Amino acid sequence: MKDSPFIYGTTVSTHAFTNREAEAAKLRSNLLNGINTIIISPRRWGKSSLVEKVILEINKKEKKTKTVIIDLFTVGSEEEFLEMFAREIIKASSPKWQEWLVSGKEFFNKLIPKLSIGLDPMNDFSLSFDWKELKKNSEEVLNLPETIGKKKGIKFIICLDEFQNISSFNGYADLEKKLRSYWQRQKLVTYCLYGSKRHMMTEIFNNAGKPFYRFGDIMLLPKIETKKWIAFITKGFQDTGKSIDEKTAERIAGLMKNHSWYVQQLAHYTWNLTHKKASVIEINNALTELIYANTPLYQNEVENISITQLNFLKAVVKGETQFTSAAVMNTYALGTPRNVSKNKALLINTDLIHEVDGIFQFVDPAFELWFRKQFLNQSYLME
Repeated sequence: MKDSPFIYGTTVSTHAFTNREAEAAKLRSNLLNGINTIIISPRRWGKSSLVEKVILEINKKEKKTKTVIIDLFTVGSEEEFLEMFAREIIKASSPKWQEWLVSGKEFFNKLIPKLSIGLDPMNDFSLSFDWKELKKNSEEVLNLPETIGKKKGIKFIICLDEFQNISSFNGYADLEKKLRSYWQRQKLVTYCLYGSKRHMMTEIFNNAGKPFYRFGDIMLLPKIETKKWIAFITKGFQDTGKSIDEKTAERIAGLMKNHSWYVQQLAHYTWNLTHKKASVIEINNALTELIYANTPLYQNEVENISITQLNFLKAVVKGETQFTSAAVMNTYALGTPRNVSKNKALLINTDLIHEVDGIFQFVDPAFELWFRKQFLNQSYLME
């Protein structure tokens, strides 16, 4: 049996990557031309996959440009961030681990890094600093790619995923100022900054009072168009000896509102249940499986919000727009206008809802289907 042509739950940068030609071309051009780029979109829309695809292409063609992708999801402090930043820059500067040990000492004047290599140098290279010295001389780490670039005649492209997580560090305000101060003056380094908390990313880069305001080109990642999903899904089935007609493929994209993660997931489940040709029966069974698989996550979501926030979600599902009108507040028991404003902000900040063309919608289309079933008794199955 052939492998599924649809991938979710991990980044997709090769055969299962679909139809972001324009965005990939723009990002590649920006990074190769020294334009810092910020990518903003809801979670699971394919930011990381897009970046990985572009970086793979750059690595194949640009030998004098070194690339780094750092995921800040598990990084919890400024010290940890600076040590990881320095380690990954040094590793990217040369394919030879012997040179990493030399670089670790050659490119620092005030700091003395502690370096070690394990049995597997590519994965067991560690670097640390004395924290008191690092805090006083953090500019040596922040300028490290520029320093190495000048001495080696190379350029760096540095991609930082989950960038908004640095806002949780102690002393973040000072760190934010330092990052902008040093990074904006670098000539041999280009930054790509992106993350899954859209409201936080927007606050960092679109707020005129913040240091990173106008740091670079902001790319607002759109959804992939329905017609492109149809072509991708039908080809995926065809290439693996199965079939699905365009109307049925369109239903997969429509149910998941063109959400990249969920279209791939529902297409995979449908493909897996199909012997020859997919139909509504396979989609309904696949959708039931998808909702069941994600139910613990959705239960956790509603268990961690208040009753008035839950009621606000009911109003969103019902298509309400005038949330502070007396009729809407009374119908859905939303509380006072102040409560409504507070709950709306909280639900946006937790990425449960977002505003599209003046209308509030669920960010997660599968969660909406589950919510409709649980709280409004509306079936998500197709006839």
